[in-house]
Amino acid sequence: MTSLQVDEHDGNEAAGSAADSDEGYQRGLGARQIQMIAIGGAIGTGLFLGAGKGISKAGPSLILAYAIAGLVIFFIMRALGELLMYRPVSGSFSEYAREFVGPFAGFVTGWTYWLFWVVTGITEVTAAATYMTYWWDIPQWLSALVFTVILYGANLISVKLFGELEFWFSMVKVTAIIGMILICAGVLTIGFSDAGDTASVTHLWSDGGFFPKGLGGTLMTLQLVMFAFLAVELVGVTAGESKDPKKTLPKAINTVPWRIAVFYVGALIMILSVVPWTHFQPGVSPFVAAFEEMGLGIGAAIVNFVVLTAALSSCNSGMYSTGRMLRDLALNGQGPKAFTKLTKNGLPLIGTTFSAALMLVGVWINYKAPGEAFNYVVSFATISGMWAWIMILVCQIRYRAKADRGELPQSTFKAPGAPYTSWFALLFICMVIVMMGIDKDARISLYCAPLWGLLLAVSFLVLKKRNPQSAAFTKADRKRRRPLR
Repeated sequence: MTSLQVDEHDGNEAAGSAADSDEGYQRGLGARQIQMIAIGGAIGTGLFLGAGKGISKAGPSLILAYAIAGLVIFFIMRALGELLMYRPVSGSFSEYAREFVGPFAGFVTGWTYWLFWVVTGITEVTAAATYMTYWWDIPQWLSALVFTVILYGANLISVKLFGELEFWFSMVKVTAIIGMILICAGVLTIGFSDAGDTASVTHLWSDGGFFPKGLGGTLMTLQLVMFAFLAVELVGVTAGESKDPKKTLPKAINTVPWRIAVFYVGALIMILSVVPWTHFQPGVSPFVAAFEEMGLGIGAAIVNFVVLTAALSSCNSGMYSTGRMLRDLALNGQGPKAFTKLTKNGLPLIGTTFSAALMLVGVWINYKAPGEAFNYVVSFATISGMWAWIMILVCQIRYRAKADRGELPQSTFKAPGAPYTSWFALLFICMVIVMMGIDKDARISLYCAPLWGLLLAVSFLVLKKRNPQSAAFTKADRKRRRPLR
């Protein structure tokens, strides 16, 4: 350990409790909740609805796309885990970008991740309102309003209630997928249901081969696949409110491989073995199609309920993360000072309220003008979400280099194979962005990004002029570094 490390380590130990109180959050998320937040973050509408489009584009090879992308996600999460064990903070992505890349990178990352969840919250609460019309003829705006108010209220009661909601939302999704896998396994082995006579694993290669649309078709689905994994990094935002982050966070991150293997790869293998890939259509849930093929009429209702919970889960996560991200920006002088205020329960009231209000405005816009303009805004979610992944990888690479030189303490949860695995993940994300540029349906995301970047650059210049300290990583910031206790 170098003299710099010794000085910083001693100072950190002395100020450990003070640093915790400065952050102000309460550690109300237990191991059970963290585990389900991690699991639920990887399961959303991208699987329940979006997989239908991916199957129609790539056929059975979509399974391989999910497997490879899942490996990349694991590399990203292990990179995040290494950073979290070095310094666990609620505004993790923004904080790490600020420290290892620069104040401007932290500014961009914080505001971009905030926007990602606001946009996601807008789309998901609107989707949830739409799903309600399956059962009842309720005005869409009314359902959206009720859902937003309920989730907003839950996020202002306690972080434990947020975790409990996420636990049960995730439980519904996990139960649905496991149930589908077991039903398909029964069809394949016992042969019950209308699909019993035709179900066979040979469907994975008999209808045009495993790559019926060629390798190019598989590559073009990567953007859909990566979109399905967005929000898996949310577990990093919970670092400042986990009861025992040293144990719970590594355990949650290490479950990524089997989560993806079971919930994505396993589920698709079973579904595509029961139903030939040619029977799936874009815009139709593969789960619904499989239920219909098996003659189970309740399938559509079940999937509608599951997708409803997935949408509410995503909106709930948006409420949680936006308030924390705004507060972190404000603490660094890169956002309005009002966002730093916490309730007696340690909750970011003003930041959460501001974000929730914007979500309501988005619902109103979608109701009044549900045209292409709104879709352009929604498309930004993919590229903004991947920006957080890019920053995680870049920061981990730079942190590991400093730690290896003895300038910083080593993390207790090193990413295996890093920095090579991190470079591989970065190259993979770059390839996905190129694929987005080729695909006319996703290209609009790349048009939105430069405009948002320009807005942030101008805002940062104004901020730097008014408050130079907010645009620099100071000695006071270095004192905030502390090992995980």
